Amino acid sequence: MATDETNTKRLSMIVTKGSLDWAYPPFILATTAAAMGLEVTMFFTFYGLSLLKKNLDLSLTTLGNPAMAMPMMGAHMKMPNLIAALPGVNLMTTNMMASLMKKKGIASIEELREAAIESDVQMIACQMTLDLFEFKREDLIDGPILGGAATYIESATKSDINLFI
Repeated sequence: MATDETNTKRLSMIVTKGSLDWAYPPFILATTAAAMGLEVTMFFTFYGLSLLKKNLDLSLTTLGNPAMAMPMMGAHMKMPNLIAALPGVNLMTTNMMASLMKKKGIASIEELREAAIESDVQMIACQMTLDLFEFKREDLIDGPILGGAATYIESATKSDINLFI
């Protein structure tokens, strides 16, 4: 990470989603930006805060996701909302996606989180959300700091790129 404050580009993002498919974009963007020399801040709030929990239990968001298409038998099968609402379908599609990711050699969210920490990505766990959902600091991985909107805004006002994911 660059140390010259005047020339360092900065990226900040608000992470609000806690599902498997929504976990990848912020961590991939953060680790890529850090590898490119940007200072990165991630603010985990509401359902995004669950991505900082020690024990992840992530699933896909199949319901309400009409663009979801899984490669199957040489084609891509779209998941109709009606099927996504059936019991067990969410678990099945989550397992299928996890298997596909492993087969393709895609890093896990745990691995991407660790890469973010090793890349000095600043992670802020929203204190209000922690209190709201009655999480404890001990539920979270080591590394993130606790803060609120003001902590994030302080970083965001200095950033060249601000994302809401």
